[in-house]
Amino acid sequence: MTRIAVLSDIHGNLPALQAVIDDMAQFDVDQVVVAGDIINWGPFNREVMEIVLERRWTVIRGNNEYYMLDYATPRQPDSWGGYTMPPWLHEQVRPYESIIAGWPDTIQLRYRDAPPIRVFHGYPDYPWDTVHPLTPLETVCDRFAQIHERYVITAHSHLWLDDDFDRWRIFNSGTVGAPLDGTEGATYMMLDGDHTGWKATFRRVIYNVAPVLREFERQDFIGRIGKGGQLVMKEFETGRLWLYPFKIWQRERFGGVFIHDADITDAMIEEYMAVDHEQYMPPQYRRSNWRPMPVG
Repeated sequence: MTRIAVLSDIHGNLPALQAVIDDMAQFDVDQVVVAGDIINWGPFNREVMEIVLERRWTVIRGNNEYYMLDYATPRQPDSWGGYTMPPWLHEQVRPYESIIAGWPDTIQLRYRDAPPIRVFHGYPDYPWDTVHPLTPLETVCDRFAQIHERYVITAHSHLWLDDDFDRWRIFNSGTVGAPLDGTEGATYMMLDGDHTGWKATFRRVIYNVAPVLREFERQDFIGRIGKGGQLVMKEFETGRLWLYPFKIWQRERFGGVFIHDADITDAMIEEYMAVDHEQYMPPQYRRSNWRPMPVG
């Protein structure tokens, strides 16, 4: 039997990653695989990169690595022009740019005693969206049409997944660094494989989020990226989406006008915090659709 530990969406959260490493120490793991989004959002990007590289884990890129590689280049989408977080990210991980540039977007894990597994962050060739528990079957069949492996590891949603979609068994380990289902702790997944296939066991590890918030304050995160930084920090505090629903509320409130991150005001944040932001959540993140993780 082969046992691998699957981590994803660490998002620069060092205390969460350290808690996962401590928890993994009790298991005999053949390989650790990180399914993208090692950096960005959290404040310990350099420290997290150092750990991942020192331990020689198997890594692919996620969409947040593209903020490092494509920001302020001709590849940058026009919509990124108002973003204030990428310059802050670049300052932290610029020494690792060439390493991140060489990471693959997808890999195939191929062990002698178990079926091959395909790993990508979102959808094949598109790390900005992914399968989640509410994804229609026809969408999966269309986006996975060229995926020949039976077993697939994906990430990006920060929501656990261990389900059959047509001919694919799709796994998502959740998130090490930024839970969005209102629960505490870092989550990751053990996969045990043999000739019969792969079976998942999910792990949730409680850690202290206070050092994350203190590091944001030490770096003057809100002063650096603007008032939207308050909502990023609130996501770490509460384990829920805040910034993305704010963007949806903002477009509705201001008649579709795009407001740059640097132009978000305290008054906007205060008004938004007074509304029921659940209505601006994508359906998969609403409380009514939460699925308790089967923690092993």
